[in-house]
Amino acid sequence: MTAKISYSDVEVGTELPAQTFPVTRANLVQYAGASGDFNPIHWNEKFAKEVGLPDVIAHGMFTMAEAIRVVTDWIGDPGAVVEYGVRFTKPVVVPNDDQGALIEVGGKVAAKLDDNTVRVDLTATSAGQKVLGMSRAVVRLA
Repeated sequence: MTAKISYSDVEVGTELPAQTFPVTRANLVQYAGASGDFNPIHWNEKFAKEVGLPDVIAHGMFTMAEAIRVVTDWIGDPGAVVEYGVRFTKPVVVPNDDQGALIEVGGKVAAKLDDNTVRVDLTATSAGQKVLGMSRAVVRLA
């Protein structure tokens, strides 16, 4: 695969299509099984509250993975991501109901770099709270 977006067609300020990702307790159990991260704060409400959390929270790496989907869907090639990093600012609280939580993610080209790469800054929120800070990806475009 190669990126579907051309470097010459992108300007600083180009906005990526925003996306909303639902998160349920079932998603957290599936992620725990795939990642091997069975920390009870991600599935046991009683334990999460005992350690001072408001409820069960999504895995940080799960949240990070959902956010980068905005970039990979935009460029059409997950292999075009050269760098990606975030700071975890707030947890995604996932209630035990039929709705769960939502992670809302947007992105914008913040800089055009060398070698057909751009830096994309992402914003990720849940329940009106910023859940990722300094969320940045460098991607190589066509």
